[in-house]
Amino acid sequence: MPNHLLDLSGLDQGKLEALLRTAAHFKQTRYRGTDLSGKTVALLFEKPSLRTRTTLEVATVHLGGHALYLDSRQVGLGVREPVYDVAKNLGRWVEAIAARVNKHESVIELAEHSGVPVINALSDAHHPLQALADLLTLRERFGRLEGLRLAYVGDGNNVLASLLEAAALAGVEVVVSTPEGYEPDPALLERAGARLVRDPYEAVRGAHAVYTDVWTSMGQEEEAERRRRDFAGYTVTPQLMAAAGEESIFLHCLPAHYGEEVVEEVVRGPQSKVFDQAENRLHTVKAVLAHLVGGRPWSG
Repeated sequence: MPNHLLDLSGLDQGKLEALLRTAAHFKQTRYRGTDLSGKTVALLFEKPSLRTRTTLEVATVHLGGHALYLDSRQVGLGVREPVYDVAKNLGRWVEAIAARVNKHESVIELAEHSGVPVINALSDAHHPLQALADLLTLRERFGRLEGLRLAYVGDGNNVLASLLEAAALAGVEVVVSTPEGYEPDPALLERAGARLVRDPYEAVRGAHAVYTDVWTSMGQEEEAERRRRDFAGYTVTPQLMAAAGEESIFLHCLPAHYGEEVVEEVVRGPQSKVFDQAENRLHTVKAVLAHLVGGRPWSG
């Protein structure tokens, strides 16, 4: 059993299947339980969030535990106090840490020194909780994961990194379309057996799902104008979705910057599953907490 969820490389196919199976059960039954009874999960957030904070807090409550929110003003991770010291302190008080951090090294250091399970709630390198919700959404829509084709159009960022890790475990084919200079880690592409193309229309042809994310993430605001120029032609429009086919679905981790990576018509349109994705963040987070912190068995 993995002690932490820093990315998806620590999972194997069996553990991934266990998480998705548990999440589907929790969703179907609107599960409320005592998996985390008497346990506290520290939510250590350097970046603001709607979906990640809300789903972690609600999931913890649904499992009978208590969530403690700590933002950068209260902690000052690595500024007011070294990450090592924060880890050592929190490890004495709580049963788990969910960390939404600027640098992936911070979540690694928390895992190394806290002595309690650590969940990466987003770093500059990975977003595993999002990828789990994405897989659940795909399986709900198509009844399977093996053999599906997903086209990712846009920035080769942390969301894509975790998608590629998830795809490698689940048997999903990924085609990535980015402008030059914004490609994901070639090693991740290779492990996932993913293909890189420049033309978004070539990428989406025949795809079961078209996925995008913002061109400018938090912390990159000074690059926004240059990125808008570089990503010209990579906007997901109704025309691009039509090229994918009427059975294709649209995915986005949100929030969306309308008129940049996607137009509002697509997010609100009939092919969009973005709000199903957002709901599934709750059920997959609940499954992660139940297995990783609550001790729910990975098999059986």
